Amino acid sequence: MGATVPTNDQILVPETLLKKRKSQEKARAERTDAIEKKKAANKEKRQVIFKRAEKYVQEYRDAEREKIRLHRVAKAEDSAFVPAEAKLIFVVRIKGINKMPPKPRKILQLLRLLQINNGVFVKVTKAITEMLKVVEPWIAYGYPNLKTVKELVYKRGYGKVNKQRVALTDNAIVEENLGKYGIVCVEDLIHEIFTVGPNFKQASNFLWPFKLSNPTGGFRPRKFKHFIEGGDLGNREEAINALVRQMN
Repeated sequence: MGATVPTNDQILVPETLLKKRKSQEKARAERTDAIEKKKAANKEKRQVIFKRAEKYVQEYRDAEREKIRLHRVAKAEDSAFVPAEAKLIFVVRIKGINKMPPKPRKILQLLRLLQINNGVFVKVTKAITEMLKVVEPWIAYGYPNLKTVKELVYKRGYGKVNKQRVALTDNAIVEENLGKYGIVCVEDLIHEIFTVGPNFKQASNFLWPFKLSNPTGGFRPRKFKHFIEGGDLGNREEAINALVRQMN
């Protein structure tokens, strides 16, 4: 009689191989489970971010409508419209270090304006106002609108991650560094900056100083005169938005 070929069931699989298979199957199942959980968490996070973005859009619209309403009321009553005091300033350095005394040099370092065309957001305080007066011969500054803040963050925004300059290409970068402050996406970051929220300091320090370009068409011929004298230096209030647009 010829020899019979044993069936698979008749072949005794070594115990170590069985254990290895079980371990691999368990690891595979755990990986699949982790992937599914991550997908669900990401979907939930996207929904949260979308809802927040919608809420911010409504908030910005309501604020703009209220401003228009107050303007109309003032006009109807034949009185001057007095806008709310600005809370946010954007500062950009436009002059080098030649013949710079130690005090303004130190202030520019504190403001993180180490190079020409560097820009930062700062909160309006008495201390900041005094500092800006000292370094006025080296900077241009003013009150940025929402469009300016958004364009700067989306186009030139980099975060400080482990002392490295990292592009804000993903909401995860924001969440990893500012999540403990409730800032989990770029729109949260923009909202915190523009409204000068309770965690403004953390948000603005996370943002690497913006590296802008020379303005299209160049600076004014009398660049190193004050803005009100036909130059570019000093406080230009809302006109900072036009300058940033040229430099962004």
